[in-house]
Amino acid sequence: MTIFSKIAAGEIPCYKVAEDDNFFAFLDINPLTEGHTLVIPRKTENDYLFSLDNQIYTDLLLFAKRVAAALEKSIECKRIGMMVLGMEVAHTHIHLVPLQSERDMNLSKPRPKFTEEEMKNIAEKICKNFL
Repeated sequence: MTIFSKIAAGEIPCYKVAEDDNFFAFLDINPLTEGHTLVIPRKTENDYLFSLDNQIYTDLLLFAKRVAAALEKSIECKRIGMMVLGMEVAHTHIHLVPLQSERDMNLSKPRPKFTEEEMKNIAEKICKNFL
């Protein structure tokens, strides 16, 4: 069982922003920007997006689109960037990153730090806007 499966199962705490029976979204604890969110499938730990079953792949992207819409309503940004790397955790995951510029997607830039209270507030805002 991956760390992301344990997070989705409630075994490891997280800052949850959205969920349904098949997918789960939570704040990245080492964010590139405020609101940086990870979106995962619950029922597969496949570690490569393009190896997913077509239906899961399509549904994951549609769920991520709904999360992105909630992010846009919650975090002041010009748009939401999407990135799929999957090198650190062997569980398919999509990064949704609120952007002011393309530089915000630079993985080597210094990361902002947020307190636990700030992370809770960010997650609550996004969760309220998730439809």
